[in-house]
Amino acid sequence: MPHDFLIFDFGSNEEVAQQARHKVDGWTQGFRLGKKMLLKFEREAADDTGTPEKAAGKPSASKRKSATKSDTAGSSANVRVLVRLDFSDHEKLSLQRWLDRIPTEEPFKSAKTEIIRQGQPGFTETAELFDSLS
Repeated sequence: MPHDFLIFDFGSNEEVAQQARHKVDGWTQGFRLGKKMLLKFEREAADDTGTPEKAAGKPSASKRKSATKSDTAGSSANVRVLVRLDFSDHEKLSLQRWLDRIPTEEPFKSAKTEIIRQGQPGFTETAELFDSLS
């Protein structure tokens, strides 16, 4: 089944990224999308030297808690939201409507948007990244 990715870069604005998560959760429940629309976060923590380093795929529970606390405390962590749309071949119209709608909604407007469709360069790397995130 083909799937497409929407990548939103919220910079260090964790609050807007959480609003985006709530919006996607509402759509998933309201439109009964189930596993057709999945959302995952990628956080890049900035160290003292200023170079971002990617967060590990599955950190331990204590690391997740401390990362969550530090992100909400206003640290300079870069937050990217990956949304995977997984519609079947006969739902092409629904897929296209969601690809058009999501970037125009309020919490997503302020973020830098990238759409990666199946067959485009970088698709396999994005799919592997999405699968590695918790």
